Amino acid sequence: MSTNSGIQATLATGGVASRSGGKLKFLSPKLQHQPTNIQSATLWGFVATTSTLWLVQPFNWLKKRFLEKPKAEGQ
Repeated sequence: MSTNSGIQATLATGGVASRSGGKLKFLSPKLQHQPTNIQSATLWGFVATTSTLWLVQPFNWLKKRFLEKPKAEGQ
């Protein structure tokens, strides 16, 4: 019985189970990844991709590359 109580005490006082939750807990809260930072980076990535596609407009190339079947060489 003492083994179980020892494991419970280890887990309660900061054992392996509590350390596996976050890998960046040693950083200060300002340096950790915050949900708003991740959301902002995702939004800016979407805006950059959309803007690039709007400026370049490679739709004919995309259609030829992915939608049309290649022609046979012998025909």
